[in-house]
Amino acid sequence: MTVAVQYPEGDLLKTRRHLSAEEDERLRHIEAFVQERLRKPSLEAWNEERFLAEALPSLADLGLGGLEIDGTSRLFKGLAHAAVAQADVSMSAVLGIHNELIVGLIHAYGSAEQKEAWLGRLSRFEALGAFCLTEPDHGSDIAGGLATTARREGDSWVINGTKRWIGMATIADIALIWARDVADDAIKCFLVETNTPGYHAEMIRHKMGLRGIPNADVVLEDLRVPAEAKLPGARSFADTNVLLCSSRAWVGWQAVGLQHAVLDVVRTYVTDREQFGRPLASFQLIQQAIAEISGNLTATQALMTQITALQQEGQLEMVHAAAAKATATRLARASAALGREALGGNGVTTDYEVAKLMGDAEAIYTYEGSYGINSLIVGRALTGVSAFV
Repeated sequence: MTVAVQYPEGDLLKTRRHLSAEEDERLRHIEAFVQERLRKPSLEAWNEERFLAEALPSLADLGLGGLEIDGTSRLFKGLAHAAVAQADVSMSAVLGIHNELIVGLIHAYGSAEQKEAWLGRLSRFEALGAFCLTEPDHGSDIAGGLATTARREGDSWVINGTKRWIGMATIADIALIWARDVADDAIKCFLVETNTPGYHAEMIRHKMGLRGIPNADVVLEDLRVPAEAKLPGARSFADTNVLLCSSRAWVGWQAVGLQHAVLDVVRTYVTDREQFGRPLASFQLIQQAIAEISGNLTATQALMTQITALQQEGQLEMVHAAAAKATATRLARASAALGREALGGNGVTTDYEVAKLMGDAEAIYTYEGSYGINSLIVGRALTGVSAFV
C-alpha cells in the first residue's frame, strides 16, 4: 500500500523551524537554485575533474561568497552549507574553504589594508583564495612539523617550502601561506598574490572524491613579498587553530548535506525501480536501509544543530568540533555505503550519483583533520592523557 510521503525533505526533526522567517526564505532560494542549476552539471564536472567556475556568479548573487561575515545565524550558515553539499559536495568544499579559511581569516586577522583590498572582491567571487597550510610530509602533525620557512630581509619576507592538497591553488588570486619564522620559530601567515614570482602550483589528479575542486601541490621558491603581506593578527599556530575549529564544524554540515543527497537518491530509485514485479521500496531490506540512512542523517543533523548553538554562544571548543567532524563523517560514510548497496549494480556507476557521493564521503572523512586525529583529540579531552607522540 502506498501512502503520502510525510517528510519529503527528509528532516525528521524539522530543524529549519529554528530559523527566522527571512533566513528560512533565503535558504529555500539557495536550495532551489543548487538543486536545479548545480546538481546535474556537477556530475559531469566531477567525472571530468573539472571545477564549475561558471556557477560562481549565481552563487555570489545568493550571497554565498560572503556567508561567513554577513551577520546571519550560525544555524543558517550550517544549513546553507548542507544545502550546497546536497547538490554537490565539491562545490560545498569550495564555498566552505572560501568562507571559513579565506574570508574568515582575512576578516579576523588581516590588516585594514588587506581587508579593504580583498574582502569585497572575495565576497562577490571576483577573487578566489587558497589556504596553504598542509605540507607533503606534514599533515596531521602540521602544528609541530611545519617546515615552510619565512625569513625577514629588510622590508621583505622570503618564503621557501612546499604545500600539498591545497584547494583552488591553481586558479586562486591570492594564497594565505603559513610559514615558520626562522628568527623566532613562530608560525605566521602571509597574504600572497599568486602571480608573484616563486609561486608554483600543479593540480593533483586521479582523486576518488571531491573531484570538482582543484587541489594542488604548491612549491614556494624564494618567494619575496613585502613586509605588509604578513597578517598582523596571525602570530602563532594557536591563531589558526581557532579557524580550524570552525572549519571542522563546517565539515559536519557537509556530512548532513551528503546524507540528505544519499537519502534523496535512494528513495527516488527504489520507488521507481521494480524487481519481482514490485517496487524495490516495498521490500523490507530496502526500507531498513532507508531507515538507517535517515537515522544517521537525523543523528548528524541533531549533533550539528547543537554545535551551531555553541558557536552562536561563543563556546565552541576544539573538542566539540573534533567530535562533531569525526562522528558526522563516520555516519556519512556509513550512509553512502548503504545507499550504494541499495542501488545494487547501478550503485557502482556515477550515472546514479551514489557512487559520486560515496567517493566524496571518503574525502570528507579524511580532510580537515582525519577521523583518527579528531578521535584522539576527543580521547585526550575525556581522559586527560594524550595519545599523540
